[in-house]
Amino acid sequence: MARRDEPDAGTVRVVDTAEQRVRHPSDVVNLVLCAIGVAVVMFMTVFAHGTTAGVTQDVQSFSQLLARILIFPVAVLEGLVTLAIPTAVLIELGIRRLGRQVVEAIAAAAVGLLLGVVFVLAVEQWGSPELVRGLSVYSRGEWRLTVPGYVVAIAGLLTAAGTRTRRRSVAWSWNLLLVAIGIVLITGQVSLPGILVTLLLGRMAGLLVRYASGVRSDRAYGPDLVAGVRRAGFAPATLVRVRDVTDDERAHAVDDPVTEVDAAGHVTSEVQVGVLRGSDATTAGDRSGVLDGRDGRDTASDPAAVALARSGEGDNRVYAMVDEDGVRRDVVVLDGDRQVVGFLTRLWRSLRLRGLEGRTAISLRAAGERTALLAYAARAAGVRAPRLLGVAESADSIMLVHEHAGGAVSLRDLPADRLTDAVLGEAWRQIQVAHSAGLAHRALTSDVVLVRRALEDAEPQVWLTGWEQGDIASSELARRMDLSQMVALLALRVGARRAVESAVSVLPEEDIGAIGPLLQSVALPRSTRDELRQNKELLKELRAVLVERLPEADVEPQRITRFGARTVIMLTLTIVAVSVIVTTINFEEVTAAVAEANPWWAVGSFLLGILTWIGAALTFVAFSSTRLPMWRATLTQAAGSFVALATPAGIGPAALNLRMLTKRGVATPVAVATVALVQVSQFIVTIVILVVLSVFTGDGGLVQLPSTTVLLAIGGVALAVLATLLVPAVRTWVLAKIRPTIQQVWPRLSDMLSQPGRLAVGLGGNVIMTLGYVLAFDAALAAFGQELSLVDVAVIYLVGNAAGAAVPTPGGLGAIEAALTLGLTTAGVPVALATSATLLFRVATYWARIPFGWVAMRYLQKKGDL
Repeated sequence: MARRDEPDAGTVRVVDTAEQRVRHPSDVVNLVLCAIGVAVVMFMTVFAHGTTAGVTQDVQSFSQLLARILIFPVAVLEGLVTLAIPTAVLIELGIRRLGRQVVEAIAAAAVGLLLGVVFVLAVEQWGSPELVRGLSVYSRGEWRLTVPGYVVAIAGLLTAAGTRTRRRSVAWSWNLLLVAIGIVLITGQVSLPGILVTLLLGRMAGLLVRYASGVRSDRAYGPDLVAGVRRAGFAPATLVRVRDVTDDERAHAVDDPVTEVDAAGHVTSEVQVGVLRGSDATTAGDRSGVLDGRDGRDTASDPAAVALARSGEGDNRVYAMVDEDGVRRDVVVLDGDRQVVGFLTRLWRSLRLRGLEGRTAISLRAAGERTALLAYAARAAGVRAPRLLGVAESADSIMLVHEHAGGAVSLRDLPADRLTDAVLGEAWRQIQVAHSAGLAHRALTSDVVLVRRALEDAEPQVWLTGWEQGDIASSELARRMDLSQMVALLALRVGARRAVESAVSVLPEEDIGAIGPLLQSVALPRSTRDELRQNKELLKELRAVLVERLPEADVEPQRITRFGARTVIMLTLTIVAVSVIVTTINFEEVTAAVAEANPWWAVGSFLLGILTWIGAALTFVAFSSTRLPMWRATLTQAAGSFVALATPAGIGPAALNLRMLTKRGVATPVAVATVALVQVSQFIVTIVILVVLSVFTGDGGLVQLPSTTVLLAIGGVALAVLATLLVPAVRTWVLAKIRPTIQQVWPRLSDMLSQPGRLAVGLGGNVIMTLGYVLAFDAALAAFGQELSLVDVAVIYLVGNAAGAAVPTPGGLGAIEAALTLGLTTAGVPVALATSATLLFRVATYWARIPFGWVAMRYLQKKGDL
């Protein structure tokens, strides 16, 4: 059908490409939750075997009687589940002419069957006896692993076939499947953990296929879009999808169909129009009739509309609307399937950043209502923002009709010469207006700050859009983050000095002073962080200019994150380490070994561990540039045992030492150098002790080394040295790591060399601390009747401790246990005894000291030392 120059009255032209199939992020979330569910069931099966077995036995207590009563119904139900459910669901999909979904359902069943088979093989091959027993039932005189593959396949098929509300056969099929599962569980044909894993695997298979293939879109396109806009109170004549296209895309055709929708909401025609951004005059002219509307402008490339499309959270759709009266407006469409992404993004940011409350708006209606609330609040506060004119819902979308900021250009698209001081000042005033009403924007980017072309001698107009991520009754921290985002945003355009000067001209001094501590990349929106990667020194320049303007201002970064990537990695490694240790330990052998252990040696191991606090305190006092009480220094080392519960090995005590020095007035550079000198001296003393023990133990000297353990350790050190000397890249990396420490330590070391008495005390403290740990480890071995040469014990401990420091888990948890156990077994200690000695040593020198460390920490905080 040829395009008409003038549409009939009530006919709406929609220029858009509808997405027929979409991938729901919620499917990925549910897939991950199902996988976690499988892991939890397996964990409970192994470590809460009594509970799961008890529940199963209670359910099956009358299974024999019920099995005789229900022998025929059970057989019928199994036949219905196996044949009737898949047949009924596939027939309904076929009747509805959903051929692709039929293929998806069958594929999900096949994937589910494969998952079930792989799971059974993996459990039989690698599962512990407890796990296999928990997933098995006793049948025909033997234990049989029960994870019914056909149930996994059917659960996958039903998941991929659709939801209960959309498919009647899917609804009653799930009910029938659950009834059948309950009966086979009661009659003892399957275990409770086994059936739970079965259902979760089936859901995983269905969700995987659904996400990979996509599902039919429920978004409002075409007639549904027009109906929603009309429901909001407008009579559209043209709706054109606004897209942010690159220069390369503008040079090529973009095929967007033009759909005409009549007054009754029916599609009367659909024409594919080649949208050219090049020089094809014929097509461009044809396009103009569709796009120009009645105001003679190309609505699809309007700068303000393009900026709105770029700034929308969660990939919101934006349409340029011209109504029957020729008035231009913007329509923002929120889609229900995209709200999960926005919710997870907001949740993660509120969890990670301090002072920002979490928002639980996950449903489409809640997201639409919050967006409307912020838009109304910003306008009521006096902020120059587009008015929200109407809201409506259609299909799985919500439409918000906004006033169009005609003639406005975003900061991203604004030429640099138009960013005058008046524009910069007006941007700060708009932020001030919002903050005075308690509003915070929280997402100030170059696309939400618009500048309207001003006539000559007229004041420039700055608009703030994109308020959907903002807050009403916001916290002070949220408003300070707004200021930091704005100054960073302006600095990217006009430089650090002009950005700060523009802020100083409008904001009071207390607001200027609050900007510096929040000039961190984590406090900035993603688009601003991406731009900062091109100018990595900009934040430092901003801090320097702030200090120049306000010398008393504090620009040290404020801790605004609850945790970072390092914390997440550390927590993950801790969970993995604990899981590996718990699942690989033979508790029966360990229990037997502990029952025969000598308790006095265990007490001796604990007391020798306490001795390490005194040694560390001697070193700290000797190397300190100020006088420290020995008692307080010892308590600080004890407090480090408590901090080690949340920090990697060696990090906690060093941080507390630094804190104690700064609290006593020591300058930060000197305090850092002192702590670094303590750590370097510990490393040197460790190496010296290894050499001395090798020479002076009665088992041989350097020519005849005591054991394979020492040979492996020395060989590893030799290889590391050779790699450092021979490989340029490694040598450069090592020097880059060592040089800053040497530069920090050298001034303090030079000072200590002039005081040989204090240097000797410091080194002696390191010797006491290291030997305390080695002897505590040796005492733990002696508690189980094992004896090794002291040099072997020292090597095993020192290597294990080094492994713990290398792995970023709290206190080296997992890495130290694994390294010590491996070292002992390599030296000939039986596995059960090696594990028992290692656990006793860790209890004596790590876990048992945590309560004492907490008491010391509280005492020092009360006294003002920490």
